Amino acid sequence: MTSPPATYPSLAGRRVFITGGASGIGAALVAAFAAQGAVVGHVDLAEAGTVPPGQPTPWFRRLDVTDTPALQAAITDFAAAAGGLDVLVNNVANDSRHDPLAIDEARWWALMAVNLDCAFFAAQAAIRLMPAGGRILNLSSINALLGPAGMPAYVAAKSALVGLTKALARQYGPQGIRVNAILPGWVVTDRQLALWLTPEAEAEWMAQVALKERILPADVANLALFLAADDSRMITGQALVIDGGRV
Repeated sequence: MTSPPATYPSLAGRRVFITGGASGIGAALVAAFAAQGAVVGHVDLAEAGTVPPGQPTPWFRRLDVTDTPALQAAITDFAAAAGGLDVLVNNVANDSRHDPLAIDEARWWALMAVNLDCAFFAAQAAIRLMPAGGRILNLSSINALLGPAGMPAYVAAKSALVGLTKALARQYGPQGIRVNAILPGWVVTDRQLALWLTPEAEAEWMAQVALKERILPADVANLALFLAADDSRMITGQALVIDGGRV
C-alpha cells in the first residue's frame, strides 16, 4: 500500500510556475504543488484541466511556449500577480517520433523550440525575478541517456537540457539559485497510452526494469516536490533518474 505523499512545509506559499501544466506529468505537477499550499501558475497550448476538490484554481494562461515573448510575459505577469517567483518547472515537451532521413529543417527547429529553447528562455525570465533560494527544475528524459531510435530531435534536445541544467547551476549557484534536471522513464500518461504504450511495448519495458510497476505522473511530481523544497537545499546541477531501475 502506497503512503500519502510527504508534506514539505517550505513549499507552503512558494510561487511556482509550470510549463505544460494542462495534462499528463504537468497536471500532476500542478496538483502536487497546489496540495503543498504553493501558489501555482501554469501555461499550456491546451485548456487547463479541472482542479482537484479543495484546491484553489491555479493561475493559467493559454499560449504556445515557442512564442518566447508570450512565454516570458506570462512568467512576469504571474510573478506580479503572485507577489514573486520562487520555482520554475520546465515540463513542456513534444516526443513525436520522426525519421532522421525524412525530417526537414523546419520540423527539426520546431522540435528544438518546444523541447529545449523554451526551457532556456523561461529560465532567463525566471532568474531575473527569483530571489536567492530560487529553484529551476528541467524535465529531461531517460532517452537522453539511452538514445533510442526514431526520435533524434527529442533525444538531442533532452540531452542538451542536462547540459543546460549544469551550466545554469554553476552560473547562478552563487546567487543561491538551484537548478536540477529530472529524467523520467516511460511514464504512463493518456498520451502514451493512446500513441505508443501498447501491451507488447509495456511488456518489453517491464522486462528491462527492476521495479515491475508503472511509473505514474504523480511519481515524477513527488520527486519535483523534494527538489523544490528546502530539504534538498544542497542538491544542484544534478540529473536525477526516475525509471524504476532500468537495467
